[in-house]
Amino acid sequence: MNDPFDSLPKDPAILMSYINTKLRDDYPSLEALCDDLHIDPDRLTETLQAAGFEYDSSKNRVW
Repeated sequence: MNDPFDSLPKDPAILMSYINTKLRDDYPSLEALCDDLHIDPDRLTETLQAAGFEYDSSKNRVW
């Protein structure tokens, strides 16, 4: 079985942009995005944090 995480952009800046676009256009929260895309939210958060990005739930965006 393919890992849904593998379909995400590998470059951290592009990943951040991709996630922000999805959050802005389609999802009310990071949890909803991860649930719908079958992505482990902890893995996504860790990947973004390793690149210096954080999710702000009050703004529903990664910065």
